[in-house]
Amino acid sequence: MAKDLSSRLLAIVDALPLRRGIRVLEIGCGPGAMAREIAGRIGDGHVLAIDRSARAIAQARAASQSEIESGRLSLRQVAAEDFELEPGEMPYDIVVAVRVGALDGRYPEVGRRAKRRIAAALTPEGQLFIDGGDPLRKLSVND
Repeated sequence: MAKDLSSRLLAIVDALPLRRGIRVLEIGCGPGAMAREIAGRIGDGHVLAIDRSARAIAQARAASQSEIESGRLSLRQVAAEDFELEPGEMPYDIVVAVRVGALDGRYPEVGRRAKRRIAAALTPEGQLFIDGGDPLRKLSVND
C-alpha cells in the first residue's frame, strides 16, 4: 500500500481512469495523501489539489514538497463552489472529491454552484467522480 494512504483511498485511486499526462483536480484534498498518490501515477501529468481549509493546504504543502517541486502537483485554498480556472490554466480531465459536502447531497444549492464551477473547469470529455459507489460514483456536472 502507498505510504500514508488508507486502503479506502487507495481503492479510490485504483478505480480512477488515470493515464500518463492526464490533468486531475482533487477537491477536498485534506493533507494531500491522495493527491500525492495520483501525482505518482500520471507521469508528466498534473494534479491540482484544493481545499477550503488553510490548515489542510498547509499540511499538504509540507508533505508534498517533492511533487510540488517536480511540477506534478500544485495546491490552492478554495472551496469547490468558488473554484475557477486561473488565466491560462488548462482544464482538467478528471475531478475527484471524497467526503465533500458540496457534492454528496448535503447542501443542494452549494452543490449546484460547485457543479457549475467544475463543469467550467473540465475538458469536454472530462469526468467527475465522488465517493459512495464501489468505491466511486461518476456524477454528471449537468444535473
